[in-house]
Amino acid sequence: MKIELIGALDYAKLKKELEGHVENIDELINLLKNYEMKRKAEIVSTAGRLSRNPGTVFDVLGLSESKTLEQNLSFIKRVVGMGHDSITDHDYCVFAIQDVSPVIEQTIIAERFSSFTIKSRREVDFSKVGFYTPDFHDEQGNLLDNNEQIKKEYQEHEQSLFNDYAKLVSLGATLEDARFVLPYSYYSNIIMGVDAHTLKDMIIKYTKTKYSKISELREFGERLYEIAKEQIPFIIPEIDATPLKLEDGTDKYLKDRVNDTSYRVLDKPKLLASTSNIDDTILLSAIMRRYQFDLEKTRKVYKLLCIDNDFKQELMKKIAFESDKLELTQVSFEFQIPLSFAILTHLTRHRTHHIMVPDFSPVIDLSQYKIPPKIMNSCKDIYEEIFTRNIKMYEHFKQDYKVRDEDLIYFTLSGNMVNVITSMDGKTLEHILRLRECTKAQWETRDMASGMHEEIRKIKGAECFSDILGPTCETQGFCKEGKESCGKILKLMKKE
Repeated sequence: MKIELIGALDYAKLKKELEGHVENIDELINLLKNYEMKRKAEIVSTAGRLSRNPGTVFDVLGLSESKTLEQNLSFIKRVVGMGHDSITDHDYCVFAIQDVSPVIEQTIIAERFSSFTIKSRREVDFSKVGFYTPDFHDEQGNLLDNNEQIKKEYQEHEQSLFNDYAKLVSLGATLEDARFVLPYSYYSNIIMGVDAHTLKDMIIKYTKTKYSKISELREFGERLYEIAKEQIPFIIPEIDATPLKLEDGTDKYLKDRVNDTSYRVLDKPKLLASTSNIDDTILLSAIMRRYQFDLEKTRKVYKLLCIDNDFKQELMKKIAFESDKLELTQVSFEFQIPLSFAILTHLTRHRTHHIMVPDFSPVIDLSQYKIPPKIMNSCKDIYEEIFTRNIKMYEHFKQDYKVRDEDLIYFTLSGNMVNVITSMDGKTLEHILRLRECTKAQWETRDMASGMHEEIRKIKGAECFSDILGPTCETQGFCKEGKESCGKILKLMKKE
């Protein structure tokens, strides 16, 4: 694991470039380091002073600039200590993260205010990327006496899964289908952008809560803490003051009451709840927004306009395709969606919806997995044998070695399935279905999007909204793919 803050000056590189050109380089570098830290503190403290000081924002900035670094840090600590930690949003950090497993990938994605770019498993061969090996502990967290022996057995098994991945590719499977057998130990590389406020919450989550029982997450959090201690010191006091709480209250409360924990992965997306009168809600809000009518007058105007049979459909199109779409945010939807771990990031990267991904511990049901259609038709027996062998190894580690769940999470394969819950407004739903119902989208995400759209089609009073959902070739008559277009747009144009 390697983590570096890359959104700041690289002083080692700068020093190398200045050698031979500048005298007293070390003195200059220290001066620049201090200035960068001082400037960060000036910006954050200005945010803290702005609401309570007279004058313009530049007047307040000048006040902060007149203070010493120590004075500004002390002020920030006092404001944050009063609960106003939103001021730390103004210090933004960009990290390069090398050789971490998707366990870390999924947990940072869960932080909806972080930004991230991840190496694609659809396009890149992952047969030789390497994988994470944890130490193995008992249920009390004690390192097992035969830890080294277990690690060796684990590594042999994980390597066999990477060999299976390469074998599937050699048999003609695409990289995006072969990746379904990759264990969740494989190394991933990420660029993550996060504000200091969210970074503080991340560090607390990974070092002070139940997530710290997962060794890799704890190490990740500790690495971030060390960087923050040097580069973002004003978030450290709150982290240090947060007590260690390894037990989740909700987990404990439910564990004592839920006896049967078996579950079935859904066959397709299911709409759990939605706004009532979807079309009317969107269209009424468009009128109210523009004319400031109260609801009673808006309904009267709306009723008169609806005498034109095409009015609803045309206004919905104008909102969706010729405006800022804000009216679509006035309706909401909650879905439960079956997904393989292989495509979980395809959905979670859409950051404007609220998604709940199951925790890795306890380990999910490894017997429930997705078989890619092309593999189903060519080498289904080989594929199923891989999952069966993986389950046996997991059970061997759990029953014979008594390894705790937190160390067994890497037996999760990318093709294993989970039910996720998410809620989103109409604007986000339109965006997701526009991208994911496209023929060129990854096949499982396309199935997911089509299933979500099918659920919307069933809603009475959402006919106009349903019509604006889907790829642009169907809804607007154009395709942005250019030479890489699937050709569907040409077929649709011929029909017209």
